[in-house]
Amino acid sequence: MDEYMTVTLTLDNDEVVECAVLTIFSAGEKDYIALLPLGADGEPQDGDVYLYRYIDHGEEEPELENIEDDDEYEAVADAFDEWMDTQEFEDLDEE
Repeated sequence: MDEYMTVTLTLDNDEVVECAVLTIFSAGEKDYIALLPLGADGEPQDGDVYLYRYIDHGEEEPELENIEDDDEYEAVADAFDEWMDTQEFEDLDEE
């Protein structure tokens, strides 16, 4: 996972999780980020991908916001699924 940028998240339960940045993508008019949790050994964990609203402030650190609206989350999850399908397709083309 050395090729990925990482982000350290503090979850609502105060758990600190190191995540690899899978992609930053657009859905509708906004940008979002997909994060894959990493284990203590730095390897990806099986399970969920975290999706957050991504706000780039230019020179400052980007901001991540929870997606509170169910309809927005569904649209973002669909856009991420489409991105994943594209990635799998590109991997097959390389073989």
